[in-house]
Amino acid sequence: MAMCILVFLTLLILPSSHSSSDELYIDKSAKIPQSDLDLLEFPLNLEYFEAEFFLYGALGYGLDKAAPKLTGGGPTPLGAKKANLDPFTRDVVLQFAFQEVGHLRAIKNTVKGFPRPLLNLSSETFAKTLDKAFGKPLNPPFDPYSSSLNYLIASYLIPYVGLTGYVGANEKLENPVSRRLVAGLLGVESGQDAVIRALLYEKATQKVPPYGITVAEFTNKISSLRNKLGHTGLKDEGLIVPNSDGAEGKIAGNVLAGDQDSVAYARTPEEILRIVYGSGDEGVPGGFYPKGGDGRIARSHLKSA
Repeated sequence: MAMCILVFLTLLILPSSHSSSDELYIDKSAKIPQSDLDLLEFPLNLEYFEAEFFLYGALGYGLDKAAPKLTGGGPTPLGAKKANLDPFTRDVVLQFAFQEVGHLRAIKNTVKGFPRPLLNLSSETFAKTLDKAFGKPLNPPFDPYSSSLNYLIASYLIPYVGLTGYVGANEKLENPVSRRLVAGLLGVESGQDAVIRALLYEKATQKVPPYGITVAEFTNKISSLRNKLGHTGLKDEGLIVPNSDGAEGKIAGNVLAGDQDSVAYARTPEEILRIVYGSGDEGVPGGFYPKGGDGRIARSHLKSA
């Protein structure tokens, strides 16, 4: 619980700099190279996902009501709905939701961006993802909206993929405005992931009803699936690992994922598309993105492009 409190305090501190950083995000005089613009707009695909999932989960509605101008007229997500959350979890998720609205605004103040892509956030899509992770159908099908625990497990799917993308993008950015924006986004995305992992770690050995499978095993299976779909080796770890894979090779608890030096893993846009499409192929849409992502990078990989 001490870890949770520490992370929450960190999150409270990070957004406090928002007003002072607005001018940096919208510095229209800055000459941002096209390569930076591509890398800055690509994360909109995941930020839309996170904003909609968290808004619907906490409030029962999404960007169309909460921040309609940010949608760019893109289609309303499929299947998203209000989750059955306890008051504490709902409060945390609502904070995440509003943070994601800010992320969308910050990116769109810097690059032109694109309209919200079609998202499938239905229970069926999450169920299929979990079935793929376990290599068999779960019975009953996994429903992310049915309980706080299920919703947190579903949330385990989201911010971590985004933060590895920001880590990967950072080294490729040339402009200081671009790097500042990505650093700021990465800080909060990392905080969200840490909160989710800490809340789940507290229940790591608890069995998820009615499956009789522990929370830790759910996270391990999800992480293994993402590693498999990404096709680039180990860049994802569950909450409990062999001691040899834990921090300094000395501990099984893995509340934060990192490499042998406890440094965050990095992913490319192509790896991210393989994972969120659920196809293992950046050119084959599916899963949460039935028609694929948007932006120059995502569109360049579509087989029909």
